[in-house]
Amino acid sequence: MNVLIAEDDFNIRLGLKDLLEAEGYHCIEAEDGEVALTQYQAHQPDLVLLDIMMPKMDGYAVCRAIRQHDIQIPVIFITAKSEEIDQVVGLELGADDYIKKPFGTREVIARIRAVTRRALAARNAPVYNNQFKMADLDVFPDELRAARDGQTIELSLRDMKILQLLHREKGKVVDRDALFNHCWGRDYLPNSRTLDQHISKLRKTIEHDPKNPKIVLTVHGLGYRFDG
Repeated sequence: MNVLIAEDDFNIRLGLKDLLEAEGYHCIEAEDGEVALTQYQAHQPDLVLLDIMMPKMDGYAVCRAIRQHDIQIPVIFITAKSEEIDQVVGLELGADDYIKKPFGTREVIARIRAVTRRALAARNAPVYNNQFKMADLDVFPDELRAARDGQTIELSLRDMKILQLLHREKGKVVDRDALFNHCWGRDYLPNSRTLDQHISKLRKTIEHDPKNPKIVLTVHGLGYRFDG
């Protein structure tokens, strides 16, 4: 999923980029409103994060221009302003949510996941329910969630990509290159430990006993496998 980050503060923009890429999103950057609109037109992202106070063209104007072409793309405003009138204006323009500065990483991820779930559900609702089962885990891709024994488990976009690929290739070894290409992107240059660290984190989220996994199995020297 491609995310356009339009933010004139370099440090905030870089922080958001690092945070979202760790979650499995591909990020497109813009340092002002005019660049944001150009990037939107060139890349047609799936989600837009818009700073309100930007040079050359503010977030309201960018949102208005985007909405003239696409009324469904999720738009989240990033703002240091807290006055109610700002939120009213933004919502009237079609913003889906707000993230107020200063913000914490958990809040950002929670809000983006919520908006992403709504967008995926809206996009896929007329088609079919593509949930699947891995051992005793029910997986709901459209919701970026899984469930076991009535307990909901929140998943990142990258977590979901990994589970979908392993489920699709059930019983087969999925090698490390295939996982990186599918879940990180072909232009990603991985650290040798990146995949193992992410799998370890995923196991702590979805396995009964992460040290004795039943869903994501290690095939030493090759990759990972789900047996069913």
